[in-house]
Amino acid sequence: MAKVTDVVAQLAAPVVEQAGCSLWDVEYVKEAGEWFLRVYIDKEGGVSIDDCEAVSRPLSDLLDEADPIEGSYTFEVSSAGADRVLKKPEHFARFQGQEVEVKLYRPRDGRKDFVGVLRSWQDGDVTLDVGGEPAIFEKKEIALVRLYPRF
Repeated sequence: MAKVTDVVAQLAAPVVEQAGCSLWDVEYVKEAGEWFLRVYIDKEGGVSIDDCEAVSRPLSDLLDEADPIEGSYTFEVSSAGADRVLKKPEHFARFQGQEVEVKLYRPRDGRKDFVGVLRSWQDGDVTLDVGGEPAIFEKKEIALVRLYPRF
């Protein structure tokens, strides 16, 4: 049986593209006892509330029709955000050379958060340039990798 996120991604992709955006990610998570289905979109120049609405309305209808999720959930369409989470190989390829934050499950040298320039990604392992020195993080120790915007 296909994962909920995969089914929703297949349904969402054409709707997102028709709205002039690209599909960044789909997540189906339980928070505070409630289920949330979140579709993250991206667009050159940034995502507006109108873009989210242009995806949300037709995709909501498609989800009602296809009914890929048993039970109730809250449906949201959102921008991937300036501090977007990097999960897929294409995410890492697109943002190589950019500053990212790596959060670890367990502390390394007394810290769980590292910020540096993304040098490479290979099979889930991430290499950053942290203060001019390479720092290699193995997939099994990484909780999260996200862009680290500075304002």
